[in-house]
Amino acid sequence: MEKTNSKEFYVNPLSDLISDDIYNLLYNKGLINEKSVRDHTIRKKFLDLKSKNISASEAIEKIRSDYPYLQFDTIRKIVYQLNK
Repeated sequence: MEKTNSKEFYVNPLSDLISDDIYNLLYNKGLINEKSVRDHTIRKKFLDLKSKNISASEAIEKIRSDYPYLQFDTIRKIVYQLNK
C-alpha cells in the first residue's frame, strides 16, 4: 500500500467506490483485504486498456508488467471473474 506523508493516511485505490476517509479508517483498523483491492485495481486497469482498443492479451501483458509475480493465466482469471 502506498503511503502519503502522514503515517496513517494511505492512497485510496478504491476511490471510485468509497471516500478516502472511509478507506483510511478501514485500512487503519485492518479491515481492508489487500488481495481484493489488488484484483479490483487490475480489473479497472484492464477495462481502461480495453476501452482504448487494446486486445485482451496485450492488456493482460501490460498489467503483468505491473504485477510480474502474477502469471498471465492468473491475471486472465482475475479480469474475467464474475463480480460477486
